[in-house]
Amino acid sequence: MSRGGNAIRAYTMLFTAFLVILGIAVTTPVSAHCDTMDGPVVKAAQEALETGNVNLVLIWVPEKDEAQIKEAFNNTIAVRKLSPEAKKLADMYFFETLVRVHRAGEGAPYTGLKPAGLDMGPAIPAADEALETGSPDKLVKLLTDATENGTREEFSKVMEKKNFSADNVSAGREYVETYVPFIHYVERVYEAATAPAEGHYIEADNESGEIQIHAEETKMASAK
Repeated sequence: MSRGGNAIRAYTMLFTAFLVILGIAVTTPVSAHCDTMDGPVVKAAQEALETGNVNLVLIWVPEKDEAQIKEAFNNTIAVRKLSPEAKKLADMYFFETLVRVHRAGEGAPYTGLKPAGLDMGPAIPAADEALETGSPDKLVKLLTDATENGTREEFSKVMEKKNFSADNVSAGREYVETYVPFIHYVERVYEAATAPAEGHYIEADNESGEIQIHAEETKMASAK
């Protein structure tokens, strides 16, 4: 390709990267571990770009998407050499592309990269720490304590309403209003603990508390 052609391609890529970055500011924030700037996917992308080893990021996408990621990687490597500004935009373009393809492979929506330092709650950091240290003890205790506390709290609510008079319909309804959430809570905890980890996970929007069910969990629910 001629020098002029390379320049046109570089500027086109930079403009695309600018549009991608602009999209970060206008997308609706939904918390997820893999779409943050300090998440494992972006960290892998940073290491891949610095070392020139695309294999470090290919593990995060399905095999069918390898060609797309390799092309984005090679374009980024070429453009980031132009200037510090080009490097910043090109890297962001690659981060966005990789995370978007990774999310699609999970059957999850992509809403743009989130900034580093988001509050992911205690479970995800504990899980990462367990993998880093090679010990799940602290993670198991965290999950066990949370399950025990939640179960005892819901159980107490039901017990407070359980001994109602058969003639007091209003009190009976209050009991039911605590019984149903208790049973659902127990069911959710048990299913989460016993279901296969592959293709079965949830994401919580930390701002709204809304739960999104993805991948095989959605298929399982629709098949019932």
